[in-house]
Formats: sequence, structure tokens, C-alpha cells
Amino acid sequence: MLRVERLSIYYGKIQAVYGVDFEVGEGELVAIIGANGAGKTSLINSIAGIKPVGEGRIIFRGREITRLPPWERVGIGLVPEGGRIFPELSVERNLLVGAYRRSDRGQIRESLEEVFSLFPVLRERRRQIAGTLSGGERQMLAIGRALMSDPDLLLVDEISMGLMPRLVAEVFETIARLREERGTSILLAEQNVREALEIVDRGYVLENGRIILSGTAGELREEELVRKAYLGI
Repeated sequence: MLRVERLSIYYGKIQAVYGVDFEVGEGELVAIIGANGAGKTSLINSIAGIKPVGEGRIIFRGREITRLPPWERVGIGLVPEGGRIFPELSVERNLLVGAYRRSDRGQIRESLEEVFSLFPVLRERRRQIAGTLSGGERQMLAIGRALMSDPDLLLVDEISMGLMPRLVAEVFETIARLREERGTSILLAEQNVREALEIVDRGYVLENGRIILSGTAGELREEELVRKAYLGI
């Protein structure tokens, strides 16, 4: 579904990502794991079209999208770092923003009901101003908004950031359910390596802008570097 080839990203003269290659297959849940500042968000934003690419290519469903603006990358949904939402809009209005490219009102209502079924608390708070939600509820809203575009590929950036441990577990369970129940392909960028490797099929370890390891979740858990640097074993 997604193939990234020799991708490099720059901030002015500073290079943040160095010629990385990775892919996400149909229905896969794949992680880009690494410490804060490794370049994970830069990669996610480049795939979403928010951050321009220096060199390399991004192929989505057989079509190169490297230079397309974000609004033309149909089929890709983004859950941004930190659960960013529109704080002055209601919960329901936030969700409807996610469906801005869709015109069939019946399908939009179906998607809204699907999100409310996935996150019942959002149904309860549908008229509430989003800025008054808790951290966990904001993350749910950010995920729900991305789902309103009916994406084939969901990009999830640092979903556990700023959440209490109990909520972290709940949010990761939700990500796993999305893949299992909807068949959505998911690329998860995450520094909470322990939790990420519990739910993903495969992963890539990003360090200082370079992919240094890749493998199944089980293989990465057994890698000495991962055990020492990220799992504290």
C-alpha cells in the first residue's frame, strides 16, 4: 500500500532524515520506533504532505505522491502528534471537519455513527466544546476525525504523548482494534517502544534520522539494542 524510497528530509541546511526505505502492506500495522528527535514526526508529516521531501519518493497504492499537496493525498488519514484538535469547535464539528472531502451525507452519517460506536464517550460529548475534553478524550477525537475521511492508510504520530499510563494502554488497544475490525492499514510513529511492539506486525528502528533495524515485533523485542535502549532489559 505504501512504499517509501530513499527519503531524505531537511530543515534549511540541517538534514533530519537520511535516505530511509520502508513499506506498509495491505492491512498491516507497522511502527516507526525511536527516541524523541529521531525523525519520526518528520517522516509522518512528509507522507501526509505537510513536510516537503528533499530527496526520494513516496508511493501510495502504486501512484507517486511525493510532490502532491496534502488535500490531494486521498486515502491517507493523519492523527497528529499530541492529539491536536480544534479546541473552539464542538466534538461533532471536529469530526465533521475530517469529512471535508466527502459529499455523500448518508455515508458521512454512517462514518459518524461508526466513530461514536468506537468511542461512546464522544457521543456523550458530541455538543461539548472540544477544548474542555481530557487528554485521553482528545486523542480519541483526533483518531475519530481521521477516520471520518474513510482512510485506507492511517498515520498515527506519538499517540501516547502526555497520557497517563492507564490511558496509554487504552489508546493502543484502540489502534489494534482499528486494524482488526476495519482492516485499516496503520503506520504508527511512537517512542513508547514497549507498548508499540505489543500491537504491531513489524517495525523499523529510527535513530538520528536513519533506519538501523527492522523486523517483526518479536524479532525486534529480542534485539539487544532494542532491549537495552528502549525496553530497559
